[in-house]
Amino acid sequence: MSKVRILVGTSKGAFILNSDGKRQDFEIDGPLFGGWEIYHIKGSLVNPDRLYVSQSTGWHGQIVQTSDSGGKEWGTVNNEFLYDGHPGSHLWYDGTKHPWEFARVWHFEPSLTDEDTVYAGVEDAGLFISENAGKSWKELSGFRTQRSGQYFQPGAGGMCLHTILLDEQNQNSIVVAVSAAGVFRSDDKGETFKPINKGLISQFMQDPEAEVGHCVHKIAKNPLKPNVLYMQKHWDVMKSDNGGDSWYEISGNLPTDFGFPICVNSNDPETIYVIPITSDREHFPPNGKLRVWRSKVGGNEWEELYKGLPELSYANVLRDCMATDNLESCGIYFGTTTGELFVSRDSGDTWSSIISGLPRILAVEVQTFI
Repeated sequence: MSKVRILVGTSKGAFILNSDGKRQDFEIDGPLFGGWEIYHIKGSLVNPDRLYVSQSTGWHGQIVQTSDSGGKEWGTVNNEFLYDGHPGSHLWYDGTKHPWEFARVWHFEPSLTDEDTVYAGVEDAGLFISENAGKSWKELSGFRTQRSGQYFQPGAGGMCLHTILLDEQNQNSIVVAVSAAGVFRSDDKGETFKPINKGLISQFMQDPEAEVGHCVHKIAKNPLKPNVLYMQKHWDVMKSDNGGDSWYEISGNLPTDFGFPICVNSNDPETIYVIPITSDREHFPPNGKLRVWRSKVGGNEWEELYKGLPELSYANVLRDCMATDNLESCGIYFGTTTGELFVSRDSGDTWSSIISGLPRILAVEVQTFI
């Protein structure tokens, strides 16, 4: 029978939950690394027991650890993320120049073909690669030094490279997203990148249609259609049918088009999920009703999913806190800022709480394996 492992990062440690393919009962291990903020924890597709975790505190800085035992044992690896050459500067909140400074790892993306290769997206927005399971890191500096890097500017949560999408069908392709700069694609394994933000409109910018500067909250895709990308932006839910070369809005009948996470059903690349919140100032669901919204037609037409969700909740769901498994009946998982983890075992039709009372949830990833 298939196994499911949920990897949960919180503001006070990590939790690992294991279950069989029925996803009814979960064994819970944690908190691991108690007291640390866990920005991301993710496992390898090639070797599911190879896990990577990013720990951070304001006092002790950044630590990366790995496990080869599915989280039972951990070891510290290399934590030096050095920008290549002279880092130069980007824009600061007030528009002045500010030096590039490493703060933390926001996202790990293990290779789809090699268990020892892993990418890391960091703050300030940079892309790094390790080909020896984290023992050393090299910046793919073609991203940061490409012609628009000097115009990157942090959003409210910092200037983080938070999403990395790899392509099983085209190993030369890497798509990344940065808040607040936009989406960028490499067609040569990370040597060079170009902005792919055509069609994005951000009214808070001096030029709403500028090549860079857009606050992209999350992007997602299904490997069955790697050129179809979905985006939750700082206002607007967007779609691209051509690998990001152009985008168009699919917000449709959503109660609000502001939110953070977006994910795609593992079995149907046209079925997508978002969790709307009231506004960029009010980070809670409209009318205190925590709801997932699903489109089965790639956007514009959305249905409200609520069966099993609380009648009243002002919780938020952050950008990395929604994920899917790869089972025949796709499981959808999300964690809230109030520490509750929910699952749907039937592609979103019904929901139940797996656990409540956790610290603020910062990241949720799911592994499916035999």
